[in-house]
Amino acid sequence: MAGGITDTGEPYSPFVGLVYMFNLIVGTGALTMPKAFARAGWVVSLALITFLGFMSYMTTTFVIEVMAAANAQLRWKRREQEEVDNSDSTSEYSDDDEVTCRGRSEPETRPILSVQRSGQADHFDIVERVEMGQMASMFFNKVGVNMFYICIIVYLYGDLAIYAAAVPISLMEVACGNHSCSAGSVKYNDTDPCWGSVTRKDAYRVFLSVFTVLLGPFTFFNAQKTKYLQILTSLMRWIAFTMMIILALIRIGKDHGAGHPPVASLSGVPNLFGVCVYSFMCQHSLPSLVTPISNKKRVGSLVLFDYILILGFYVLLSFTAIFCFDSALLYDMYTLNFTDNCDVLDIPVLRYFLGLFPVFTISTNFPIIAVTLRNNWKTLFHRDGGTYPWVVDRVVFPLITLVPPIVVAFCTHNLESLVGITGAYAGTGIQYIVPAFLVFYARRHLEPVMGRDAVNKHRSPFRHSFWVWFVLLWAAFCLMFVTANIILTDTKKSSLRLWLQGQIELLPQSLD
Repeated sequence: MAGGITDTGEPYSPFVGLVYMFNLIVGTGALTMPKAFARAGWVVSLALITFLGFMSYMTTTFVIEVMAAANAQLRWKRREQEEVDNSDSTSEYSDDDEVTCRGRSEPETRPILSVQRSGQADHFDIVERVEMGQMASMFFNKVGVNMFYICIIVYLYGDLAIYAAAVPISLMEVACGNHSCSAGSVKYNDTDPCWGSVTRKDAYRVFLSVFTVLLGPFTFFNAQKTKYLQILTSLMRWIAFTMMIILALIRIGKDHGAGHPPVASLSGVPNLFGVCVYSFMCQHSLPSLVTPISNKKRVGSLVLFDYILILGFYVLLSFTAIFCFDSALLYDMYTLNFTDNCDVLDIPVLRYFLGLFPVFTISTNFPIIAVTLRNNWKTLFHRDGGTYPWVVDRVVFPLITLVPPIVVAFCTHNLESLVGITGAYAGTGIQYIVPAFLVFYARRHLEPVMGRDAVNKHRSPFRHSFWVWFVLLWAAFCLMFVTANIILTDTKKSSLRLWLQGQIELLPQSLD
C-alpha cells in the first residue's frame, strides 16, 4: 500500500534484498519489451533503455534518501514529544511557569545534530517502513498529497488493465493456437475462428469473463502474497526467462534466426519509452523492499549492481528475441512466440509451460494490486475521525477498483499500447516527478532542524539540485513528446481514413 507506517517485516540479508529487487522490477513489462525493441530499432532501443535505466536508478536513490529523512523526522518528533512529556511531569514540582515554558520550547530549536552527538543512534537509520503515501503527507501540502494518490491510483489502474488483458490473451493463444508445429510463420487476426463459429476475439472475452469471476471477488476482501507463493512464482519466472533466452540463442547460433530489425525507427520510440519506464518501475515499493535489509551500509552499491544486472538482462532478452524471430511475427506477450513454433521448441509440455507461464504469475499478483488500489482509494477520501458506511467500504470501493480495468481489457487487448501508455503517463509521475519533488522538499524541510553539518548517510550521490530539476525537465519533455506523438498519429489515421472514404465514393463514378 502506498500510504502509512507499517511493520518492517522479517529482516533479510543484502543478497536476498538484491534478489527481491530483481524479482520486483522484472515482470510483465519485460515480456512486452522485445516487440517494442523491434519497432524502434536495435540501436535506438539500446541507447534509450540504457538512459532510462540510469534515470530510474537516480530516482531510486532519491526515494532511499527520503526514506532516511522521514525516519529522522519521525525520531526527532518522537524525542521532542518525550521531552515535552518530561517537562509536563517536572512542572508539577515547579512554581516557576516561565521556566516551564522555556523547557517546552527548547526541543523546537535544538538542532538534531546535537542529539546525534550525544551518543544516540543515527537518526538517518532506516528502521521504520514509511510508505510513499506517508512520505508525501510529511513533505507535501494537501494538494501535493492528493496529486500523489491520484497518480498512484492511475498507475495501479493501468497495472490491473495490463494483468486483466495478459491472462486471457495467453489462454486464448494456447486454446486457439495451432500446436501442430506448422504455424510458426502465421499471424492470426481477432476475427479468425477459434472453435467453430467462435472467433478468437470471442474466446478472449470468454476467458476474460472467467478471469473476472474467479479473481474479481478477492477485491472485496484482503489478500496478500505469502512467502512460499512468492518463491514459487519467482522460480517459474526464472525458469521461463532462462528458457526463452537459451532457446533463442540456440536458434541464432544455428543461423536460423529470422529477425532483421531496423537500426533506428523513430516512430517506435514513444511506445518504447513507456514500456521501458514501466519495466524499471520499483520506486513505489522501495520502502517494503529496503527497510527489512539487515545491513544497509552498502545499500547504494546494492541498488546500482541490481540496475546493471537488470539492464543486462533486458538487453539480452530483447536482442535474442528480435534477431531470432521475424519482427512482424513478434507477439505483444513474448512467451507466445514459443507456443506454436517447433523450429524453436519442439517439446509440447514446455511449449504449454511458456504459453501459460503469465497466467500463473499474473493471476497471483492481480488480487494484491486490486486490494492495494482499493486501499489507496480509501486513503484518498479519508477524513480524520471519519468512517465509511458499510456499503461504501465493502461494495462501492471494490467496484470502482475492479470495473474500470476490466472494461478497458474488454475494449482492447493491445498489451504493448497498454504498457506504453501506463508507463508514459502514470509511470512518469511515479518514477520521475514524485521522487524528484519528495527529495527536494525533504531536503528543504529538514535543513532547519538538522543543522547544516548533519549528513544523511543514505543521501543520493546525485545530491546537487541540478539533478532534481533535470529529472523534472526530462519528465515534462517526455510527457509532451508522447502526447504530441499520439495526437499526430491519430491525425494521420483520420486523414488516411477520410482519403480512403473519398476514394471509395469516387470508385463508382470512375467505373461509369
